Amino acid sequence: MDRLSRYLAEHSTGQTEALGWIERQTHVRTNHARMLTGAVQGRFLKMLVGALSPERVLEIGTFTGYSAVCMAMSLPAGGHLDTLEINDELEDLIMEGFDRAGVGEKVSLIIGDAKESLAMLRKEILEDRARPEYDLVYIDANKREYPEYYGLVFDIVKAGGYILADNVLWDGKVLEDPMPTDRQTLGIAEFNDMVARDPRVESVIIPVRDGLNFIRKL
Repeated sequence: MDRLSRYLAEHSTGQTEALGWIERQTHVRTNHARMLTGAVQGRFLKMLVGALSPERVLEIGTFTGYSAVCMAMSLPAGGHLDTLEINDELEDLIMEGFDRAGVGEKVSLIIGDAKESLAMLRKEILEDRARPEYDLVYIDANKREYPEYYGLVFDIVKAGGYILADNVLWDGKVLEDPMPTDRQTLGIAEFNDMVARDPRVESVIIPVRDGLNFIRKL
């Protein structure tokens, strides 16, 4: 942990016992612990949901469930979160974390490819009217597919609702000149440009951790 990260952690409210368990299990049971949301950003998500009080939240990219738990803890009465994850091997860890945090009844885990799951949700919301639109969507999955996620979720977010995208600074790679040409960097850069040009939204990039693009649908 660098000095800034340590300072932020020491001067922010700490994590709950359940979140500490998810963090430990992520380090023990996965090879990608750096993908963990972490205490500072998790606290930000928890407080943001508490401030916005969304009734319906969608998360694209559950990983081990840390961010889902943070958001679910602040949902209003009757609020619900749907979270999408492609890796079915993480399901047991995710569900145990939800149970330990006491949010199991507030969260639905949908296993499968995110784009396929989003197509299903779009049909249920826009055609079947079987689900309400979302008040908040949090994107934190395959960076190459951010532009596609944006297109798929836009119509299922309420007017006045929010889209929040993680990792939009991508370790500073989007600032380099020339910019790297790997698909992840190009996906993030295209997404940021797409949002900045979109007259249907207002947005601001917040340099928390690896960058959060905070987008409001007008």
